Amino acid sequence: MTGAGAALPTGDLGDGTYRNPVLAADWSDPDVVRVGEDYHLTASSFGRAPGLPLLHSRDLVNWTLVGHALERLEPAAAFTEPQHDRGVWAPSFRHHDGRFWIFWGDPDHGIYQVNAPSVRGPWTAPHLVKAGRGLIDACPLWDEESGEAYLVHAWAKSRAGFNNRLTGHRMSPDGTRLLDAGRVLVDADLLPGWFTLEGPKLYRHDGWFWIFAPAGGVATGWQGAFRSRSFLGPYEERIVLAQGDTDVNGPHQGGWVRTGPGEDWFLHFQQSGAHGRLVHLQPMRWDTDGWPVLGDEGAPVRVHRKPDLPEQPPARPAVDDTFPGGRFGRQWQWTANPGEGWASQHTGDGLRLGCVRSDRPADLRNAPHVLTQRLPAGALVVEVGLRLDAMAPGARAGLVVLGDAYAWIGLERAPDGTARLVHRFAPANADRERDAARSRPLTGDRVLLRVEVTADARCRFSYDTGTGTDPEARTGAGTDSVTGAGTAPGTDSGTGTGTGT
Repeated sequence: MTGAGAALPTGDLGDGTYRNPVLAADWSDPDVVRVGEDYHLTASSFGRAPGLPLLHSRDLVNWTLVGHALERLEPAAAFTEPQHDRGVWAPSFRHHDGRFWIFWGDPDHGIYQVNAPSVRGPWTAPHLVKAGRGLIDACPLWDEESGEAYLVHAWAKSRAGFNNRLTGHRMSPDGTRLLDAGRVLVDADLLPGWFTLEGPKLYRHDGWFWIFAPAGGVATGWQGAFRSRSFLGPYEERIVLAQGDTDVNGPHQGGWVRTGPGEDWFLHFQQSGAHGRLVHLQPMRWDTDGWPVLGDEGAPVRVHRKPDLPEQPPARPAVDDTFPGGRFGRQWQWTANPGEGWASQHTGDGLRLGCVRSDRPADLRNAPHVLTQRLPAGALVVEVGLRLDAMAPGARAGLVVLGDAYAWIGLERAPDGTARLVHRFAPANADRERDAARSRPLTGDRVLLRVEVTADARCRFSYDTGTGTDPEARTGAGTDSVTGAGTAPGTDSGTGTGTGT
């Protein structure tokens, strides 16, 4: 699978400055940790597998994806089918006692953690620290001054019946259990103008306990900071980052990191329509009263000097793939825990997807065997060469732009055994697909599929059978991620093969 992705810019402007976003794709709810000269970032992965992406940087501007900390979601039985907007919410990334730790809240099951001696693993199986509904956005703290361990989390109103408050616990030093029933540390219902307080990150600095937490909602909110001399409070609050007169709406949830040379920086996300939550980097300093000041006196910056760190080559998470040996790159995730036979390895290049039987109405939003990656922001072209091997009527494979609404183009096996090119879409409020164009037979089983994406995430679908493209196959469906999919309603055998082009 190739495209114009290689030409997409990084945040590095090449002159000692950077432009936000530094990660121009949906890396939602980022958190960051430094170990030595290396910076590591993780983000929400919701119901996709593998989950908990692991990104690496040496300068906080240029990032690469190096793996995932969660091979399969737990409880496994709950994620055999897509669970959009569920699963892994707002993880926290820490390094303690020679190990990397990631804690997160699953709104339907509770607070989990995994840990590893190296960011590349091996990572432990998910451990349930506290069971319960509505427990989200968990963050640990090992206090080196007292030797105590703590954990703070937020609440999901859709499960718990309330939100806008942060709860704190004492935690066992090994991170396996909570030692008390918890106490409300911050009740934002008591703070005039504050609502939807969530996403806490817990720190110890300059004799204070600090909680960095956003409020006000994803699209229009702000970043707050709370401090107390005692973990149990009381906490005083301040808004430390807000949109102001900038074009960065709702600068939201993220994490603070201090570089080796002693500079402070803050990574957070901005909601950006179809492209999801893009990651911004803000400078940070401490004022004379000991409060953090983010961005340009509390307003987000678009362009700024880079951190005072060794120069690094431009980099961004991979998007292209030729699928060597049938293996797909780290940027790809299934929409649920994968099953046997969904993809198979072989000796050449190209991805071989197994057609999976489905008795449901055709709707790729409910299909677990869809292989996805994040849609990069900016104009780009995605191409994939496709061969449909499966002969069973109804077998199909294709290229889809998938979100609340979706559209796809690909091949489907007709009852007479011929391969037909189809172009279909599903609106956000519909429960099945519709034809976007008349299907048409092919003389063979191969086709080059293409999606041209504009900077505002409108998509134009086309194909080439070796005799040119069809400019009439187009749609303006809402988008979230670019995916290659192999599905086979009513069949139990055959493969859909996407070859690198």
